[in-house]
Amino acid sequence: MGIRNSDPGELLRDTLDMLILKAVEHGALHGYAIASLIQQRSDAALKVEEGALYPALHRLEVRGLLDSGWGLSESNRRAKYYRLTPAGRKQLGKETARWKFLSAAIARVMETA
Repeated sequence: MGIRNSDPGELLRDTLDMLILKAVEHGALHGYAIASLIQQRSDAALKVEEGALYPALHRLEVRGLLDSGWGLSESNRRAKYYRLTPAGRKQLGKETARWKFLSAAIARVMETA
């Protein structure tokens, strides 16, 4: 496994995609709930803006990694809910393995005296 030759924007986009897939791993969520879950699980270190979230959700849906349907939110408003497809679950597994590999490698470099 190696690091792809990519620009920082691609790395950030891929990381956001992975976080979204992880957020919906256990069930369907609407966009605001996805952003809130990411922020909450990161102890507010990560905040996903609408301008990044909704294009990412659309991109993942077009790639067949997410499926969507309309429903009612907790506040009784119409909302689009996103859920993992089988392909999305497989991609999440790949991205999780890649992330663990890269973060462990970075940690080793940062901890070397």
